[in-house]
Amino acid sequence: MKKVIERALSKGGDFAEIYFEYRIELAINLSENKIKSLNYGISPGLGIRVISGSKTGYAYTDDFRFEKILEVADVASYVADSGIGNKAVNLEARKRVEQNFQVERPIYLLDIDKKIEWLWRANDSARSYDGRIKQVDINYFESARYFWIANSEGVCVESDDSLFRIFITSVAISDGLREMGVSYLGGRYGYDFLLENPPEKFGVDSAKQAVSKLYAKPAPAGNFPVLIKSGWGGVLVHEAVGHGLEGDFNRKGISVYSGKLGQKVCSELVTIIDDGTVPNSRGSVAIDDEGTPTQRTVLIENGVLKNYMLDKLNAKLLNLESTGNGRRESYRHYPLPRMRNTFIDAGKDDPSDLIKSIKFGIYAKSLGGGQVDIVSGNFVFEINEGYLIENGEITHQIRGANLIGNGPEVMRKVIGVGNDLEIEKGTGTCGKDGQYVPVGVGQPTILVSEMTVGGTQV
Repeated sequence: MKKVIERALSKGGDFAEIYFEYRIELAINLSENKIKSLNYGISPGLGIRVISGSKTGYAYTDDFRFEKILEVADVASYVADSGIGNKAVNLEARKRVEQNFQVERPIYLLDIDKKIEWLWRANDSARSYDGRIKQVDINYFESARYFWIANSEGVCVESDDSLFRIFITSVAISDGLREMGVSYLGGRYGYDFLLENPPEKFGVDSAKQAVSKLYAKPAPAGNFPVLIKSGWGGVLVHEAVGHGLEGDFNRKGISVYSGKLGQKVCSELVTIIDDGTVPNSRGSVAIDDEGTPTQRTVLIENGVLKNYMLDKLNAKLLNLESTGNGRRESYRHYPLPRMRNTFIDAGKDDPSDLIKSIKFGIYAKSLGGGQVDIVSGNFVFEINEGYLIENGEITHQIRGANLIGNGPEVMRKVIGVGNDLEIEKGTGTCGKDGQYVPVGVGQPTILVSEMTVGGTQV
C-alpha cells in the first residue's frame, strides 16, 4: 500500500488514496407468473485517486497483479504535473470499523430457495386479492460488500456491510382504467427480518392500493394546502432540498443555498438532518467511502442553515471538516458528497390536529417519481396515493395529481410539523453524476400552507 501511494504521489499531488472492494450481488425478477431472471455476480476491484488542488485523477482495475496496480497509480497521478513528488507515507495499522448496529445473520447467508419462495407467496397473494389485478412484478436485490481504504494521510481502515430490497408492483385494469400499486421491504437487516415479515401482507398491500385507485376521483388543479404523510414523503425533502445542501454544488456556487451558512432559509419549524447512524437504514454506514467515521449532521436547525454535506475534497476547499458524506457506487467511481439518511426532524404537532385545521386541501399519503432542478430548486412530483381533505376530514381518494413547486419556497411555507417522525429505511436509491447509492429518507407529517397541484379534473 505504501509503495502504491508513493507511486501515485510521484508527480506531486496533495493527496492519494486506494479503495479496495469485494462485492457480491443477487438480483431476481418474478413477473408474468414466472422467474424471468436471476443474476448472481462477484465484483472485486480497486481504484486509486489523486487530488491536486481542486483536480481529481482517478483510475481503477480488477487486475491485481502488482505491476498493473502501479500502472493504475501512474494514470491517476497525471492530474498532478508539478514534478515534485511527496513520498512520505506513514500508514497506520489497518483498523476494522464495525457498524453501530448488529446484523447477526446477513441476508446473503439465506438459501436462495427461501428467497424465491417468499417472492412466490407475495405474487400469489397479490394476484388472488382481486380479479382486476392483471399484472404483478416483483424485484429482489441484495448486496454484500467488504472494503478497505488507505490514504496518504495515514488512514488505513476496513469495514463491510450488506442490504436487500424487495419492490412489488401490482397493476389493476378495469373499464379502460389502468392503475398501479406498490409495496416494498428492505434495509440493512439480516435474513430473520425477511422471514418475520409475511409476504402475503406486502402482496395484498400493493394489490389493494392499485384496486382502490380505480375508484379515485380526478384530482383538482390549483393552489391548496397540502399535508404530506410521514416516512416516504421525505423523498420531496431529499430531492428538492437535500441535493442543494451537498458540498460540491455549494463550493461551485450553483446551489440556492450557496454562501448562506448562518442565514434563515426556511420555516423556523423545520430542522433537517442527515444521519449515517440510523439503525438498519439503507443510508447507514460505519465509515463513508473515504474512511471518515459516519455521524449525525444537522444541516438546517429551526430554519437556519448550519452545515453542508461534505466529503474530504469539498471540505478542504471550503475550509471546513468532512461530515462523512463521501460516497461512491463502486470501485469504478470516485467519491462525491452524497446524502445518507436525510429527513425533517420531529415537531410538536399532532397529525390529526393538522388534518382538522384544513378546510379544503390535499393529503399526499405516498409520493412517486419526480424531477428537480438542483440550481433553482424547482420540482414536479407525482402523488402516488392521495386524498382530498374537506372540512377537516380525509374524504375521497384522487388520482392524476402532481405537486409542483420550489424546494426552498415550500420549506418556507411549512406551518405544521408532526410528532410522528418516520424514516423510510428500505427502498431509497439516489442518483448523481451517473452514480447510484442506497439512501434513507424521512419526515414527520408536515403541513404546507399552499402548493400548486397539477390535476386532471375537468
